[in-house]
This record gives sequence, C-alpha cells and structure tokens, in this order.
Amino acid sequence: MDFEEAADAVYAAPAADFIATRNELAKQLKADGDTLGATRLKALRKPTVAAWIANLVARKLPDELDELLALGDEFREATADLDGERLRELTPQRHQLLDKLTEQATRLANEEGQKVSADVGQKLRETLDAALVDPAAGDAVREGRLSSALRHVGFGVVDESGEPTNVTPLTDDRRKAARERRKAQQAAETAQGDTKESAAERKAREAEERERREREEREAAAKAEAKQAFEDAVAAAQEAESKVEDLDNRLDEAREALAEAQALVHRLGSELDEARRAAREAQKASREARKHYNRL
Repeated sequence: MDFEEAADAVYAAPAADFIATRNELAKQLKADGDTLGATRLKALRKPTVAAWIANLVARKLPDELDELLALGDEFREATADLDGERLRELTPQRHQLLDKLTEQATRLANEEGQKVSADVGQKLRETLDAALVDPAAGDAVREGRLSSALRHVGFGVVDESGEPTNVTPLTDDRRKAARERRKAQQAAETAQGDTKESAAERKAREAEERERREREEREAAAKAEAKQAFEDAVAAAQEAESKVEDLDNRLDEAREALAEAQALVHRLGSELDEARRAAREAQKASREARKHYNRL
C-alpha cells in the first residue's frame, strides 16, 4: 500500500474511525519503509460531518457529481459570453440538481449511520454549489478527501470557519476574453460612425472613453491589491495550519510515548511486588531454619 491508497482508505473510513484508521495505516507505511508517506498520512485532518458526506458523494455518486460539474462548465461559458438568456435557463437546473444531490447524499449518510442535521445539510449543499461554481473546488470534491466543507463567497472558496482554502479561485480568462470581444465590436462600430459625428460629439466621446479607461485602470489596481492581500492571507493560513499539524503529530507521538511509559510502570510495579513477596518468603524460610538449628 502506498500513500495515495492509504489516504483514500482513511477518508473512506467511517467518521468515528478516522483517527484509528489513519494511525494504523501510518504505522503500516512506516513499517514498510515509507517514512515520508507515514508522516504525510498522520498530517491528514479529520473531516467535519459535512465534509465526510461530501467525500461519500464522490465515492458513491460519481456520475451525479460529474453531472453537477458539467452544469458548472455551462454556467461559466454562459457567464463569460454574457448570455443572460442562457443563464436564466440554467439557474433552475442548478437549484434542482443541488436539491436532488443533497437529498441523495443525506439518504446515503443515514444508511451509513450518520445523522444529518439541518446545519450539516446546508453546509453540504454549499460545498456542492462551490464545486459547481469553481473548477478547482469541483476537483477537490471529486477527489473525495475534503477535511472541511466549502463555500463560494464571490472572491474565492472558504472552509467552514470562513478561512480561505488551498482551492484555487475561479479564473477570469473567459470573462476577460468576452470583454475584449465587446470592446473590439464597439471600436468597429465607432469607426463606422466617425464620419457622421461632429467635432464636439467626437471630443465628448473621447473624453468619456478616456474616463472609462482611467476608471478601469483604478479598478484593476484595486483588484490587484486585493488579490495580493488575499494571497498573503492564504499563505499565513497555510503556515498556521502547517504548525497546527506539526503540533498535532507531536501530541500523538507524546501520547504514544506516555502509553508505553505507563505500560512499563505497570510491568515494573508487578515485578517489584513479586520480588517483595519472594523476599518475604525467603526471610520466613530463614527464620524457620534458624529455629530448627537452635533446637538441635
């Protein structure tokens, strides 16, 4: 068994058995000589209930999940092309498919003995919606190894605590291409109408265009600044998570060492009690022998 197989097995285990399964397989990898794989496996985080159910969907309902992700592709294409009519057609399908998949996932979870509260059901639906909206989130859900539910909030994907995840945000290439096509079309229409415009109209149009470009440049600068701040926040969150994982691993190791020490103390205590009993018996035998000797 390699790390990938072990990781799949860990996240496929019942939620209550996650830690035990992770530690057992980590020991197995270590025994097989894969120290790095064992360390990586022990760093895996236990999934929340909503994340565990989303992982269950990836394993048990792969076709339905692919249907959801394909609908997300259609949404992004319609958005990039600024096709309002197509978006209006797709929106009801989005809600219907999310409702259907959430209901199926809830039924699967109940069959596995996992109760689904209203809050967990909402987080599961938000995770599936994030998978539809964001391609990277979709890939993460399909992999079936989520440790936290996901939620798309406009600028990216966050986990259940509201912190940015390591899921790549939705790219804007297609939207940018659509805007460039519209600009080119407007420029062509403007060129055809130049001969009909008066000098005053042309000057007013140029001023408006200049103001528009300046506004877009300001917006682009603001977006770049916000993106940098977001990336810095993600990096800080990842560093903090890495520290937490390291401390968690050290705590597990300390607990194992404590258990071994406690077992040693118990064993030595038993041996000490046995030695004391033997000493008492030897002393008693010595006294009896002395009495017998003195009577002779």
